[in-house]
Amino acid sequence: MPATIARRALIAGAVCLGLLTATAAAEPIKLRFADSTTADAPRSVALVDIFAKQLGDGFKFEPYFGSTLYKQGTEIVAVQRGNLEMALMPPSDFAKQVPAFSILTAAYLVRDAQHMKAIFDSDVGEELKKMAREEMGVVVLAPAYYGTRHVNLRGDKKINVPADLAGVKLRMPGGESWQFLGESIGANPTAMDYAEVYTGLQTGAIDAQDNPLPNDKLMKFYEVTNQIVLTGHNVGFGLLLINAKLFDSLTPEQQKTMQEAANAAFASSDAEYVKQESELVEFFKAAGLDVYTPDVEAFRAYSNKKYLESPLSKDWPEGMLERINKL
Repeated sequence: MPATIARRALIAGAVCLGLLTATAAAEPIKLRFADSTTADAPRSVALVDIFAKQLGDGFKFEPYFGSTLYKQGTEIVAVQRGNLEMALMPPSDFAKQVPAFSILTAAYLVRDAQHMKAIFDSDVGEELKKMAREEMGVVVLAPAYYGTRHVNLRGDKKINVPADLAGVKLRMPGGESWQFLGESIGANPTAMDYAEVYTGLQTGAIDAQDNPLPNDKLMKFYEVTNQIVLTGHNVGFGLLLINAKLFDSLTPEQQKTMQEAANAAFASSDAEYVKQESELVEFFKAAGLDVYTPDVEAFRAYSNKKYLESPLSKDWPEGMLERINKL
């Protein structure tokens, strides 16, 4: 082959290789996301309509809702192994690996959506995020408010104090933190997957379930129950997490874009949950449910005593309870 032709072939090959490299570099970063809730939940809508769009063309956000990709409770391990890029998980799931997170699962600790945000904007939040990164290999981007949990029951027995829940089979997610939360308000906790709760209530396999009011409406639990007791015993929220190695591989600009997108998405969904909560009491009353407020202070005192006397509180970082209460 003449030298001139050889040089041209070499140049052409280099150009083709360059084009292939550029094309590969332009491929968007895939972000598979899994959650147990439905696609029409406010937090799900916000992730699709706000988070994904603000990420821009450099990312491809692929959401899987309703535990269609991973069974509820297995998502964190999938993220850690690199089989999944992102998830939105409650503190109880973090507590399975880092017991200090169990402090966030305690009844009547987090007061409302604003208090939740204040916790993660403070040095307490920074400490918890550091634990998640160093001990679990995940980066916590932002908290997402789910609503305040109340007890939703079959039957017409009035619930005013914790003793009234004695013997009541209250569905709670699996895991020590969730089960103890049920005990801390006087009930008999029973583990059951979220997708099975409607049938469990319908058949009498369980007597009650606890969820924020928007979840009760989305899952139609009001169709198979008779009352909602506004215990307000736990502020439900999740933490948006991403595999730490993946996050560290992003440019500073990409990291900033992702953080801002997460903040914007949850500012929107938090506000929507609060709005729905203020409207849903009348909806459930119109649906025929008895909706009322028990002796919340009796529940708070009973629960606080249970937690402080339990082994769970031994895992709480020293002084963190007081710091959270001061926020």
